[in-house]
Amino acid sequence: MSDAVPIRAVSEPCLLGESPMWHPEEGLLYWCDIDAHALYRLDPLSGASRRWDLPCEVSACAPLLGGGLLLAMRDGLWRFDVHSARRFRIAPAPYDSSRQRFNDGKCDPQGRFWIGSIDEPRRPEAALYRWDGRELTRQAGGITTSNGLAWSPDGRTLYWSDTRAHTIYAFDFDPAAGSLSSQRVFCRFEPRQAMQPLSAYGGRPDGAAMDSEGCYWVAMYEGQRLLRLSPTAQVLADIKLPVRCPTMPCFGDSDLRSIYLTSARHGRPADELAEQPWAGAVLRLRVEVAGLPTAFAIP
Repeated sequence: MSDAVPIRAVSEPCLLGESPMWHPEEGLLYWCDIDAHALYRLDPLSGASRRWDLPCEVSACAPLLGGGLLLAMRDGLWRFDVHSARRFRIAPAPYDSSRQRFNDGKCDPQGRFWIGSIDEPRRPEAALYRWDGRELTRQAGGITTSNGLAWSPDGRTLYWSDTRAHTIYAFDFDPAAGSLSSQRVFCRFEPRQAMQPLSAYGGRPDGAAMDSEGCYWVAMYEGQRLLRLSPTAQVLADIKLPVRCPTMPCFGDSDLRSIYLTSARHGRPADELAEQPWAGAVLRLRVEVAGLPTAFAIP
């Protein structure tokens, strides 16, 4: 597992690549570039790609039952038609959009869309919200940068991270009610110390994905690595990456044994970018254990 070698899946770099999503019916990869206000799509078999430019930041996407995508944007949740590029807002942002925006999001196995926010002044006022097809409601809070959403294979544990706090949480999850309880620390990482070089820093937990054995794959932002954690938070694999700032993995391809991994380059030092020309690219690596399939969102 630790011998997996990343390759570059897409040559065009993102400023802040995020939220890769494998569409299980189309066999296509979608992802967002938050800072560029763009949504992308790739056909890995043909290499054909497409970009949609949007009016504001788009941070996450999910396939909708019946067709189209659900997009999380700074100003709310939107239904998006990939053929016409038309958007229809289904819920306004539940926060002050001059100070917060949506960040990491994905669907639970029942089709409810869970989406967290990021507080741009870096206060612990971000939250986790749930869209159930009717209303958008707050489910948890008290963090600064919401990330790392993933469900265990039995659907009874939800993982959620606060990147700024270097902490991944776990909750008991009620699949029928879509409710959370028993919040606890799943894994905590050491913050970067004053004057500590990046080469000695392990990074902080960003986006994540779950495999079929119940192991949690997490991108370590500024740590230049992808970790596979067991259900007891033991490090089972530590994969060195050619980019300093990986942001989120997802499982894709027909066997769900490829990991597609977004990354960031915006605001990085010039010498780092010169040494890492793949910064901002979408990477791909093959792994031994398949991931869980993407769930469809309730319209």
